[in-house]
Amino acid sequence: MTKYYNITKLKNRRRELRKESTPQEILLWERLRNRKLGVKFRRQHSIGGYILDFYCPEKKLIIELDGEIHNRNDAKKNDAVRDKFFEELEYKVLRFKNDEVDKNIDRAVEEIKFQI
Repeated sequence: MTKYYNITKLKNRRRELRKESTPQEILLWERLRNRKLGVKFRRQHSIGGYILDFYCPEKKLIIELDGEIHNRNDAKKNDAVRDKFFEELEYKVLRFKNDEVDKNIDRAVEEIKFQI
């Protein structure tokens, strides 16, 4: 059976990403960690060959924070392929721009609550 979650070859990269979290990831993680919304979230969790910003296994919910690089056409195409992959596996993907988190983290958290 193929391992789909937290593939060993991505372990070091997941660890690096946790150490190099963006300010927005740190801010949102403080709102999600320790079951603050009533469900467990993981950060820098991998499914398939993708590393997710945040993941709630109980609700099959993926949360991605998008910086400026995601405005590029190639990044938009990659994001669409990635989102389609997860949707075919019946995961729900929520995307927030970094500036949305900066300007109104409460709205982002409310949207996450609505999805769980």
